[in-house]
This record gives sequence, C-alpha cells and structure tokens, in this order.
Amino acid sequence: MSGNIGKELAAQEWTMIRGEKARHGMAGKIRGIFLALATGLMAIAVAFPTPAWTQGKPANDMQILRDKIKADKKLLVAKNMELTESEAKGFWPVYNQYQKDLAAINQRIAKLIQSYAADYRAQTLTDEKATKLTDELVAIEKTEAGLKGSYVPKLSKVLPPKKVARYLQIENKIRAIVKFELADAVPLVP
Repeated sequence: MSGNIGKELAAQEWTMIRGEKARHGMAGKIRGIFLALATGLMAIAVAFPTPAWTQGKPANDMQILRDKIKADKKLLVAKNMELTESEAKGFWPVYNQYQKDLAAINQRIAKLIQSYAADYRAQTLTDEKATKLTDELVAIEKTEAGLKGSYVPKLSKVLPPKKVARYLQIENKIRAIVKFELADAVPLVP
C-alpha cells in the first residue's frame, strides 16, 4: 500500500514539476528533473522498509522506478554537459561504469538503512549495533569519495577540465538531493 502512496506522491510532484518547468525555462527544467529524481528516491525510501516490499509485484514496480530514475538522471546529465559528439563518445562509457560502481555503494546504503529501520521499528538498537552502523556509514562515505577520486583521471582522458568539473558538480548536486531526501526520511536514533 505504501508503494501506491509513493507513486501517487511522485505523480503529484511530477505534475507540479511540469508546471514549474514551463514557468522558469532551463533553470526550471533542471530543478524539475532534480525534484523528480529526489521525489522518486524519496518514494523508494518511504516504501523500502515495508513488509509488502518483499512480495513479487512491488519488486517489479521498484525496478521500473529505478530504471526511470536512471533514465531521468542520464537525461539531466546529457542536457547539462553540452558535449560535442567526440566528447560524448568517450564520456558515456565512463559515465555508465561510474553509475554501475555507484550502484554498489547505493546498495550498501540501502542495506544500512534497512538494518537501522529494522532495529528502529523493533526498538532493538543497542550501543553495539549503533557503533556498527556508524562504522559502516563512515566506510561507505570513504568508499564513495575514493570512487569519485578514481574517476577524475578517467574523465580527464575524455573531457576538458571544465567539463570534468561540470560533471562532478552535476553528480554532487544529484547525490546531495538524494542524501537530503534520505536523511529527511530516516528518523534520528532514539
């Protein structure tokens, strides 16, 4: 049921976003796509820990939502990178590999949130579990920073420095929005 609520909220937000884009031109389009990504991920965060999530059909809905978010993100990056044809040939394979590597990090984040959510709901979060969750969070953040650093040379081989910086800005903005939405959805440790 919460999956349907998430879809309804996402649909309402998307309708609002379309109106916003029409009023504000390119800036509105960028903001709209960011909001759509954030709303979609918020719907994931809200629906993620629910028991219905483990049933067959919602997983298919979840995969559709993930695919939509990936496509929207790629569209956002494409619109804002202003790549030449030769830059695009080199950039998109690096982008796709980076997204695959980020997916592994995202899975770790999801597992961390699931673990915390289970303890939060059951009111079984001990100091030991809190320490393990904290250690994993820090490890994930280090891994993400290391991953980004490892991709700068790869991006620099296919893009001029200003476009490398632009891409990293775009990626950082998207991740910041997603992290904000997740932080907003996850309650503080009691």
